[in-house]
Amino acid sequence: MRRDKDLLGERELPDEAYYGVHTLRAVENFPLSGFRVHPRLIAALALIKKAAAEVNGEQGFLDGDVARAIVRAADEVVAGGLADQFVVDAFQGGAGTSTNMNVNEVLASRANELLTGGKTGPVHPLDHVNLHQSTNDVYPTALRIAAVWLLQPLSEACAALQADLQAKEAEFAGVIKVGRTQLQDALPIMLGQEFGAWAQAIARDRWRLYKVEERLRQTNLGGTAVGTGLNAPPRYIHAINERVRQYARIGLARAENMVDVTQNADVFVEVSGLVKTMAVNLGKIAHDLRLLSSGPRAGLGEIVLPERQAGSSIMPGKVNPVIAEAVNQAAFHVIAADLAITLAAQSGQLELNAFLPLVAHHLLGAMELLTNTAVMFGDLCIKGITARAEHCRDLFDTSLAAVTALVPHIGYDRATGVAREAFVTGRPVSDIVREQEILDDEAMDAVFEPGALTRPGIAGRKPGR
Repeated sequence: MRRDKDLLGERELPDEAYYGVHTLRAVENFPLSGFRVHPRLIAALALIKKAAAEVNGEQGFLDGDVARAIVRAADEVVAGGLADQFVVDAFQGGAGTSTNMNVNEVLASRANELLTGGKTGPVHPLDHVNLHQSTNDVYPTALRIAAVWLLQPLSEACAALQADLQAKEAEFAGVIKVGRTQLQDALPIMLGQEFGAWAQAIARDRWRLYKVEERLRQTNLGGTAVGTGLNAPPRYIHAINERVRQYARIGLARAENMVDVTQNADVFVEVSGLVKTMAVNLGKIAHDLRLLSSGPRAGLGEIVLPERQAGSSIMPGKVNPVIAEAVNQAAFHVIAADLAITLAAQSGQLELNAFLPLVAHHLLGAMELLTNTAVMFGDLCIKGITARAEHCRDLFDTSLAAVTALVPHIGYDRATGVAREAFVTGRPVSDIVREQEILDDEAMDAVFEPGALTRPGIAGRKPGR
């Protein structure tokens, strides 16, 4: 065992622990969720510590050997090393101070180990690793960096899912079916048009996520505790922002008003709102697919989803739409997370928002969850969907969906009579039209031609008329 102390006194720590007394107290104080701080946030914090150590060493604020040891330790953490040492719960009081101290202490211990072979030595977690910093500028900057890092794979997952949907749009372009509004038969539509609409919704999500990165690039790094920059030399502030931008490979910029960025978390609400919007679209598509594949004999059954696993412990042969159901659950979770983020951002007071740990947990988790969800949805569901084209056509032929196309030719009232008789007798609309000699065969073929029924214009009438 080794001992470490803070203003509350001394505590014993296991020899194998790289963290110190501040982290130990946080673990004891916040036995809440069992969730750990997101690894990308830890990596972003370590990256900032690396940049700070380099700048402080170059500007003469840190001994060269100490600075180099901190940099080496930070590089290890950025690469995923010492992951088991970041033990603070994701939900914590203190605006992220416990997470910042966890990183400071681990880096200090590892730097000391590199210098002396032991976890104690010349490197101090606050005097050296945290030099010219505050949790209040480092933590929100790290959150912005981690969010941008996670936006990139999310955007790529959007692009892949959009492509998968567009492939099905082309594949099903000639499959005519009944379109439905309010779950009632409406107008004819091509199955490919439904997939094309879903692809367009995901394309909008992709564009929104691409644009929102700009909102995350303004940081308060160098603003220290309240955004005024006290205890951070101006030359350090300029250099640290440039160095972090270089290492993060993101176009970060120091905010003109660092007090604003320290106080306000509305940017995270904006990002979360767009992530939630994608969740809404994914959930809507999953709901639609479950409906269209329902049955397979007693439901709509117009498409067949890939069979992923047996669906029941009691009903032999049952296969459920498990991938679509998982997508729905992920969407529900992200929507709920957005509310938590909204409440946390709105509850900040005066010069600081104390609830950024909750924002970080839900925002980064939602982004990662949706990335995995989009990949799963495309690979395990969308790509393998097949159409029951004959069944779609049979449902269309026995529906009233084509009656609306008669209105420009015979009027609303007479078309209503045709629809009523077809409904009462169960006969196809086309049979009623022929029987009553409402249209001749040539005109009927023109009116009921699938392409004419599913594009702008009046079916059966020459273009321009």
